[in-house]
Formats: sequence, structure tokens, C-alpha cells
Amino acid sequence: MTTEQTDRAAAERLRRWRLVLGGDTADGTGCALAGRDVGMDGTLTALYGKGDRPQKGRDRSAGLGASAPSVARWLGDIRTYFPSSVVQVMQRDAIDRLGLSTLLLEPEMLAAVEADVHLVGTLLSLNKAMPETTKETARAVVRKVVQDLEKRLATRTRATLTGALDRSARVHRPRHHDIDWNRTVAANLKHYLPEYRTVVPERLIGYGRASQSMRKEVVLCIDQSGSMAASVVYASVFGAVLASMRSISTRLVVFDTAVTDLTDQLDDPVDVLFGTRLGGGTDINRALAYCQSQITRPAETVVVLISDLYEGGIRNEMLKRVAAMKASGVRFVTLLALSDEGAPAYDREHAAALAALGAPAFACTPDLFPEVMAAAIEKRPLPIPDTA
Repeated sequence: MTTEQTDRAAAERLRRWRLVLGGDTADGTGCALAGRDVGMDGTLTALYGKGDRPQKGRDRSAGLGASAPSVARWLGDIRTYFPSSVVQVMQRDAIDRLGLSTLLLEPEMLAAVEADVHLVGTLLSLNKAMPETTKETARAVVRKVVQDLEKRLATRTRATLTGALDRSARVHRPRHHDIDWNRTVAANLKHYLPEYRTVVPERLIGYGRASQSMRKEVVLCIDQSGSMAASVVYASVFGAVLASMRSISTRLVVFDTAVTDLTDQLDDPVDVLFGTRLGGGTDINRALAYCQSQITRPAETVVVLISDLYEGGIRNEMLKRVAAMKASGVRFVTLLALSDEGAPAYDREHAAALAALGAPAFACTPDLFPEVMAAAIEKRPLPIPDTA
């Protein structure tokens, strides 16, 4: 590397540190900003520049304030300077750090934001306070996010579960194109003929086509407490995808201290989401009691509880219900979260108690969820992540 290249790299490092640290040239880097960097620094200072020190100087006086016009300008500026993934992070930080939730009740503001799962969660938590003039804009924002998620998740989910349903309905007199050759060969290895170097299959194993009599039943039981916002969004999308499959009968139940059955709205996940009310308490026992009452074919049923397990109801009764469902033949799956947000906070004592019942609780990403459901349908071990 030449001296000129070394100097250029060092200058770039100083520039980046100056943008990270904020402040003026007396703050340690000795680097002055110019051009586009000045505007970028202003958007960062407006959000992150309010430290414990007294604010002084032109660069430290920025802020979003409480006015919608200044926020709208800031939302436009950050899209100018940063990629979409960074914009979404900064929007979430602005809502959390600067208390901008109330400004999202204005239609003009909603039209300016970069929509993502976390914004949908915020809108749902504000649903009851939302004026009528904003609700249509909010629904449009939510619908855009939901449609994007469906495009990303639906095809793979249907393909994975269709395969699982067919395998779970194996038959021993299959048509030729339905033969499962791997299992057929494995089951007939004792009929290997060395002189012909071949296996003569006396018993064929095939994929059955899941008929109405083999229909699986899935119950999604979703905790709608405030910490589960992203999980509620993803679960609603997956619920709609599962409901679109004729071989799966899907029920979607949301709960806090009350229980609401949203199954009749599953054809539109946006309706499901606006039927939730994020932020209440938690009574898992009551929710499971309702789900248990809806099960008619236990051996063909998968119950998926999506909750951080902070139970406000009767703990021992909750565990008894899980044990009873499992004893009747229900496949019980506990997801501490259904999101991309990393390791969730959860009640470890309750998680350990469920694991002792043979129902381990773990966090699941949206990309892993189809594999989890396929394993549950086929009654094979769940693909539990190592980080769970």
C-alpha cells in the first residue's frame, strides 16, 4: 500500500469515527465534515446526539422535537443517507428513544415511514388510540408488510408441509409414482440378491395423498402481550398460509388475560392483526383450556403455543393441560418467539417444566418455522436450534 493509500485509509477511519462520536472538531478526532457528511451527521445527532453532557455548538443543538413537520423531514433525510435496513433500525430507535409513537397516528407520518414488522407491531399497539382518519393509512402500511412476508414465506411453507403431509399418509400399496424408494429399499434389504446385485422388494412403501380422513389439525395459540409483537405478525401470516392448505384445518387463537378466536378471519391476516390487542396481561392456562376444548382428533392435531411463558394464570393447571394433551396424542410445540429478533426473554422455570414434560420450548425464526411444523406433523424430532 502506497503512502497516499495509507493516508486516505486513515482519513476515512477518522471520518467514520467522527460520524459515530458526533460533536465538533474538539471532540477528539480533529476531523471536520463537509458536504453530504454534514447532513448525515445532522440526522444522527437528531436521534443519538442527546447525551448526558450539556449541548453546545451548532452541531449539538439538533433534535426531532415534537412537531410532525420536523419528523417528516428527518424521515426523508435518513432515507437519503442510509440504506433501507439502517433506516428501519433508526426509525425503531426514534420511536423508543424520543417517544414518537403518537406521531404515527398522523396519516402523513405513516406515509413517510419505511414499513417493517416492528413498525406493524407499534401500529397494532396504538390501534385503539388511532383516529379514524389514520386507520386506512395504517391498514395500507400493515398490508404492504404482510404481503411482502407472504411472498417470502408462503411458497416454501406450502412445499415443505405438503411433503410432510404426504409422508405422514404413507401407504403399502402405492401407485408407481407414489413409491418412496428410499424407505422401500431400506425395508427390503434382507431380500438383496448378490448374484443380481439388486433388491427384490416384497413390501412397497409409498407416499399417500393426504385425504380428508387424514387431514391434520393445527392450533396456533398466540400470546399477544406487548413483548410478542413481532411474533404475532409472523404467526398471523403463517396462520393464513396454513389455512389456505386444504389438508390442514387451522385454528388461530390469541390471548392475554382473555381469549379470542380469530379463525374466521384467517383468509386475511391484516384482519387478524387488527383483531389483536397488544399489551395486555397473560393467562396461558385459560388459552390452553380453550384450545383443548376445540380438539376433536388428538392424534392428528398439532398445538403450537407461541409465548414467552410469563404466566399470570395458574401455573400448575397450565402444565397439567399440556401433559393431558400430550397423553391424548396431541403434538405440542412451544415457541418462545417467532421472529428474527434474536434470543428472547422468557420464563426459564416454566420452560424447564415444559421440557420435563417432553415439550421443549425454543425460539424459532420465520425461516425455520416450516421445518418445525413439518417435523411436528410427521411426529419426528423437532429441529431445535443450538442457541435455544
